[in-house]
Amino acid sequence: MDEPTSGLDARAAAIVMRTVRNTVDTGRTVVCTIHQPSIDIFEAFDELFLMKRGGEEIYVGPLGHQSCDLIQYFEGIERVSKIKPGYNPATWMLEVTSQAQEDILGVSFAEVYKNSDLYQRNQSVIRDISRAPAGSKDLYFPTQYSQSSITQCMACLWKQHLSYWRNPQYTVVRFFFSLVVALMFGTIFWQLGGKRSRTQDLFNAMGSMYAAVLFMGISYSSSVQPVVAVERTVFYRERAAGMYSALPYAFGQVVVELPYVLVQSLAYGVIVYAMIGFQWDVKKFCWYLYFMYFTLLYFTYYGMLAVGLTPSYNIASIVSSFFYGVWNLFSGFVISRPTMPVWWRWYSWVCPVSWTLYGLVASQFGDLTEPLQDSGVPINAFLKSFFGFEHDFLGVVAVVTAGFAVLFAVAFGLSIKVLNFQRR
Repeated sequence: MDEPTSGLDARAAAIVMRTVRNTVDTGRTVVCTIHQPSIDIFEAFDELFLMKRGGEEIYVGPLGHQSCDLIQYFEGIERVSKIKPGYNPATWMLEVTSQAQEDILGVSFAEVYKNSDLYQRNQSVIRDISRAPAGSKDLYFPTQYSQSSITQCMACLWKQHLSYWRNPQYTVVRFFFSLVVALMFGTIFWQLGGKRSRTQDLFNAMGSMYAAVLFMGISYSSSVQPVVAVERTVFYRERAAGMYSALPYAFGQVVVELPYVLVQSLAYGVIVYAMIGFQWDVKKFCWYLYFMYFTLLYFTYYGMLAVGLTPSYNIASIVSSFFYGVWNLFSGFVISRPTMPVWWRWYSWVCPVSWTLYGLVASQFGDLTEPLQDSGVPINAFLKSFFGFEHDFLGVVAVVTAGFAVLFAVAFGLSIKVLNFQRR
């Protein structure tokens, strides 16, 4: 107990220490620091560990009845003033052992204690209790944690489930935001997805996908960062207590987002797909939901990763903003991949947004062979020549898009495991 009487009046302090004394009388050991105790509170202690500034021991031993052992020890030191009748032993003890008194007396109470019989007796007790009994074995635990990794993962997942369920400011507001954005984009790009007779029609449809991906993705990434920052503080405390390791915590944080993002992407995808007027084909509709789901998922995991790699939420938001701009630039919409300089084209292949845009456009228009009215070029040929999009490459694009979500999730787990930004 660390100063349990601080801030209390005399009566409340006496009640607290009486409770502590009753706890000790049941056979339990209580280690307690005390600040300016009264005589009654001080004499409730059995033993005293007194140190001077710097951590050197001055007295380690029993107090005795009415502090008689403590008083006898210090009064036995030459030239130390005697305690006055009725004077508080705790106050007297601090006064006679102060640095000023050491300078006046020309002694070091730490050295006096090390040369005393009390010190030798304490050292003998330490040696005796440090010696293992005959036939005993050292304590051995096969694992660092009391539960298996699977149990830790399930416990952390359930904990995150309860945390998210009790945080409607995050979950409900994000779902409502998805609906609002879906209606806004649906009305802005009303029925543009069904128009594909001219080149500009394709650009309009692609623009709706491009704007939605960045708008929704950045929103998801930014909104998850303060949540993860708060959860990481709790994780530091619970890991230090030996409750679970880093990877089960990361597992729970990552997996709990799956159903929330799924429901939100489904609600968004159905509304937008219908209002923009994309072709009602089961395969194309499923591809659209697939790419939107994993896109929102890797944006969410990227927001987590940014928090895991930085010491605070503010720094994470700054770092994230830089990559949002870079991903926007290399997405393939501002400037298509074939028209990029060769020395920058490689980055378009590692930009996750460019793969999302590839998948959305190729799944909707990559298999169409009808010619464009303004150029006479088939739609699939135009997409291949201008953007480099091929419908036959769609399977690889789907795997890579999902791979970005897995990559950011694994990187988040490793960052939580390796990096520790706790302030001491």
